[in-house]
Formats: sequence, C-alpha cells, structure tokens
Amino acid sequence: NAGTEADVYISVYGERGDTGSRQLLRSQKPNKFLKGQTDIFAVEAVHLGHLYKIVIGHNGLGSGNGWFLDKVVIKDPITDLDYTFLCHRWLDQGQDDGNIARELTVTDASTFPGRQELELKREETWAAEKWKFQEGNTLQFYNSFTRGFICLSPDSRVDALGDKKNKYGKVFFMWMYA
Repeated sequence: NAGTEADVYISVYGERGDTGSRQLLRSQKPNKFLKGQTDIFAVEAVHLGHLYKIVIGHNGLGSGNGWFLDKVVIKDPITDLDYTFLCHRWLDQGQDDGNIARELTVTDASTFPGRQELELKREETWAAEKWKFQEGNTLQFYNSFTRGFICLSPDSRVDALGDKKNKYGKVFFMWMYA
C-alpha cells in the first residue's frame, strides 16, 4: 500500500517567510492520499514571494502508516508560477530510511532564479577554480606595466619581487592586438 490515512502536514517557505505547519484537510477526492492518486488541496496563506522549499510529513507512526510521495506541485495564483518539489521517496517508518517527514527544495530553477542559479554558479565556479588552492600550486599574475609577476601561494605568501630561482617568474607574455 502506497497510501496513508495519517494526518499530513506541509510547511511552505518563500523569500518573504513561511506558512508554518498546515494540515492538508480538504482534497477534491473523497479519500485522500490513496495509491496512484493525485490530490489537490487549497492552502490559504499570505504571498510568500518566490518559493524555495517545503517540509511535508505526517503523524502516522509505525510501519505501514506512511505513503510514497512522488512530488508536490504548488500553483501560485498571484504570479501564475508552478513550483515543483520532487520527492520519489517513502514517508514511512518501515520503508526507505524510516523518515516520516521530508524537506524538499524547488526543482525548477526558472521559478526561483536568484537562489538556485546563484548556488549553481557558485558550485560550478568552485569546481573550476579549486585547483588554485591545492597544496603546491602558486598563482601568478603578470603586470604589463612593471613587466613582472606577482606570485600568490596557498600558504598566504606573496612574492612581488620575483624569485630568481623560480623558472615561471621569468616568463613574459606578449599580447599583440591589431
């Protein structure tokens, strides 16, 4: 059985606050949370701005009182945006990891561009730049005015004069523009 008779609660979080815990009471279906069924609920709240996460769970303690949650879609009537929160997991003490509540983040970056795009860019930037901070690597910046290098080491050493023994400190780059 992938459905539940437990009381299900949701908290919705947006850039302007959260709803607090709300019980999902009135479904358009006579029996809520049945296997393979899509339930639709109306939840009244102040406008939260762009949504970024939800916490959904239930009070059905014990094995077999949970259910398998595929996803939650929240339709914002003010902005006409759909926010999708994928789960694909059990909320059951006897299934999966035993949790009866899940924290889910919005999956569509277009509905919350600021936070998700910023986090994605940060991760991509770090993946591309982390080699610079590994032991033994030195960053060298060429100054075209002084025609010299400034070397920065991961241990916070700065060499602005250029070490005569450093073979990389003697390299000059010439950029030609026509």
